[in-house]
Amino acid sequence: MDGMNGVDRMTRTDGTENGGGAGPGGTAGGAGGAVDGVGDTRRALGGFLRARRGRVAPEDVGIAGGRHRRVRGLRREELAQLAGISVDYYVRLEQGRATQPSPEVLDALARALGLDAAERRHLATLAGARRGTAPEARVSPQLRRLLDAVTDFPAFATTHRLDVVAWNALGAELMGGLGVPGRRDANNARYLFCDPASRDVHPEWENRAREAVGQLRVSAGTYPDDTELAALITELSARSADFRRIWATGEIVVCGAGRKQLRHPVTGLITLDYETLHVAAAPAETGLVVHVFSAAPESPEAAALARLAAASTAATGAPPEARPDAVEQYAGTTS
Repeated sequence: MDGMNGVDRMTRTDGTENGGGAGPGGTAGGAGGAVDGVGDTRRALGGFLRARRGRVAPEDVGIAGGRHRRVRGLRREELAQLAGISVDYYVRLEQGRATQPSPEVLDALARALGLDAAERRHLATLAGARRGTAPEARVSPQLRRLLDAVTDFPAFATTHRLDVVAWNALGAELMGGLGVPGRRDANNARYLFCDPASRDVHPEWENRAREAVGQLRVSAGTYPDDTELAALITELSARSADFRRIWATGEIVVCGAGRKQLRHPVTGLITLDYETLHVAAAPAETGLVVHVFSAAPESPEAAALARLAAASTAATGAPPEARPDAVEQYAGTTS
């Protein structure tokens, strides 16, 4: 993907309308209704399969298309034939009446649908029917020191719910004033969808919004019993038509690295590289994600970040690493 849109090395997959009704990835429930794909992995699995078969052109897999097809993408029986499974079993999978398909069935479906690695992992997660609470990574003193030591680059850490729980001074300033109580919501998704100021900070707002929704969908599939996550998604569905629109696509996002545009009064419009680093909460579990923005040495972007650091120091009378500890309550309640 284009490096300027902030989704380099990021998997983003769109669900496609497949036969009327709401988007195949699951509706967002309207104002206050239940949100499909949250808390019920079987329904989420069915929505994911519908979305993915909806994006496969019949001609690409040797099936005659034609102008008179009523279904966009593959029909259920066509996908079942390609995967080598019975039509009845596939229909039960989509309807949430079949549980825990075998790895061989999942692999056959993934091959027939042309899923990439991230999509295969999401499919396996939904099919695994994992239950239990989501692990939380403690904001450790070591992580705080790491963030504070990165004085030249903006950095912050988020949970799987997109709560921003730690940051350095440049990160707080660049991301809309995280360090100022009451200036912006500490949850990135709520900030994007419920605060108009986010559209000034993020000129590529649609990309950022799709990333947030896609990440929440992955988290909802991974932690179906997370009541706080379910409440957040339900709230955003009730408050934001944009959230409902994007959720209905069934899109998933796994962030890696790329370039993003941001806007700040000191720097103006600035395009920065970014990397995401994962802090484990438990073996094989992602607890926190650390986002680090950077610029090439002696570049205009590096000069803009230096101006921002100087302005931040002048405004607070403290060096960039001396920031209030705004995450003590979060840290104190996690393992």
